[in-house]
Amino acid sequence: MSESFQRLLTMSGPPALSLNAQAALGPTQSPERSQFSLLVRHFLERFFNHETASSDGDAKARLILIACATGLPGFMVALYLWPAYHPFPGWPPGHPSNGGLPPYWLQVNHHFFFVLYSFVAMGVVTIFEWDMFFPDLLDLFVLTTLPVPDRRLFQARVAAIAIFISGFLFDANFMAPLVLLAVVDPPNPLHFFGGHLLAVAASGLFSAAFILAVQGVLLAVFGERIFMRLSLLIQGLLITVLMLLMLLFPVLSGAVPVFLESGSVYARCFPPFWFLGVYQRVLEGTSAMPIYSQLARTGCIALFTAIALATLTYPFAYLRRTQMLVEGPGTRDTRNWAAFPLHKLIHATLLRLPARRAVFHFISQTMLRLQRNRIYLVLYGGVGLSVVAATILRLKIVHQQVRMEVSADGLRSAIGIVAFWTIAGLHMAFVSPGNRQGNWIFRIAHGRPTHCRTAMQQSQAAKLWVLLWASIIIAGAFVTFRAIAPPELLSLPITASQLLMAVGLWLLLADIFFLNVTDLPLTSEQPREQSNLALSVLKYFAFVPAVAMLPIAAEPWIEISAQHFVLAATMIAAAHLALQSRHRGIVQEHCELLTLDDDEEEFPIKLGLRY
Repeated sequence: MSESFQRLLTMSGPPALSLNAQAALGPTQSPERSQFSLLVRHFLERFFNHETASSDGDAKARLILIACATGLPGFMVALYLWPAYHPFPGWPPGHPSNGGLPPYWLQVNHHFFFVLYSFVAMGVVTIFEWDMFFPDLLDLFVLTTLPVPDRRLFQARVAAIAIFISGFLFDANFMAPLVLLAVVDPPNPLHFFGGHLLAVAASGLFSAAFILAVQGVLLAVFGERIFMRLSLLIQGLLITVLMLLMLLFPVLSGAVPVFLESGSVYARCFPPFWFLGVYQRVLEGTSAMPIYSQLARTGCIALFTAIALATLTYPFAYLRRTQMLVEGPGTRDTRNWAAFPLHKLIHATLLRLPARRAVFHFISQTMLRLQRNRIYLVLYGGVGLSVVAATILRLKIVHQQVRMEVSADGLRSAIGIVAFWTIAGLHMAFVSPGNRQGNWIFRIAHGRPTHCRTAMQQSQAAKLWVLLWASIIIAGAFVTFRAIAPPELLSLPITASQLLMAVGLWLLLADIFFLNVTDLPLTSEQPREQSNLALSVLKYFAFVPAVAMLPIAAEPWIEISAQHFVLAATMIAAAHLALQSRHRGIVQEHCELLTLDDDEEEFPIKLGLRY
């Protein structure tokens, strides 16, 4: 066994050398790279080292986390398929005890999952890097002043985009094939492996190329100004559709035989089915159903069309973006005259104190100016909307026809899901690292440290901003749910209990999420320690089901009598007052801490302790 291979197994580095041995090696010579390769490396690093993807600047660590997280779901699903293809006596339930392969349509659904996952993963990644595929002000001010031809800048960015998409396509799909052959044990491994790789690669590539084509067409045809107005809406809709497809897979898989056997027009217009046709056509050969050949043909045409459209429109979009950066967006009136009466009403009632009014309007003017906040709101909004749709909608097969129904329990829990994802998204935007110099006027007016009473007024103004926008979203969702609710959910007691739960979750979730928020919103400093990504995700997996199940469990009890309604309202009010009192104590403790200047280190003065 070679020495390098032994080091790889033991995860150890090369042996340490003495100073004399190191001096004898001579000076370290860095490899010579061309200008084009340096530009490509720079653009690739920008994909992972911008303020949205890596706020702490540690792009390499973030890249490893994202790569592992992207490939892990497919790998885990492939492992969980082992009992289905190698059953034990009595397991899985309903499987013949004498072994044998799963039913045909169950195998097709297994293939469909990997095709759908590649489609969704590549779409989400492309949307997340939506604004990084074109030049920004930093590129204009720095790179264009260097002796670099514009054509080379363009070619390097195109090459970086191609490498980025290819790399994520590999990350999302390379882990599952490592175990799939052993798990499935197909009769023709070559056809199975080739069909799997070709289908998942085509599905993911089509998803990324389609989103790039949409972005290129909007920029090239309508220009930057209209594109910026439509950008958030399009990103949110795309995220919602992609996540909804993934969440509805357990329900959608039951309808796959109906769609494909009937040759439904929905199957012919559904992109993942196109590449499922590629999968089955390569795997089964000439014995495959005719629908697979038709779907595979449609998928190939759609893939080449999306790539061609993205390739043709990208240069024009690139030029229009560069032209806008050079000329500037121009001046326009940013005042919202429609909100003027609302502001007057809020000033006269809730924002009578100057400190509250200043923080409230500071948030309003700052929230959507930062790219990081915009993408956070889009991601949380899209995921929340997809979870709500997956909770409410049900697919039912009646006489070999797929019908969509509304779930009564889903409508009960949907309002809690809307409240959770709305307030969680606003909380993430508030506490994400921002511009510490953005609150200079507040430091001048209120000093450092801020007086506890003033700090409470600022905190209350921030929470008021969250509650105001959350109330608008939750009220719209409540009206929408009432419009599609079945008749048994429209009675007065049920309506009153749903309204009480909506108000209670709206108020208590805001208290819980902003319990430990002590800084001025949108001005938080960079975290001193790496956040635990797994723990952060686990919180959502733990709290979202609890919030979704609470209305289902509590509303029937509230509907029993008026006394139950009053008792539930009293419990909500008591919990709100307790959280308010706790938050006041946290703010007071924060105001009494020793305040450091911007250029001072925390450790020598505070020794890592809290006063």
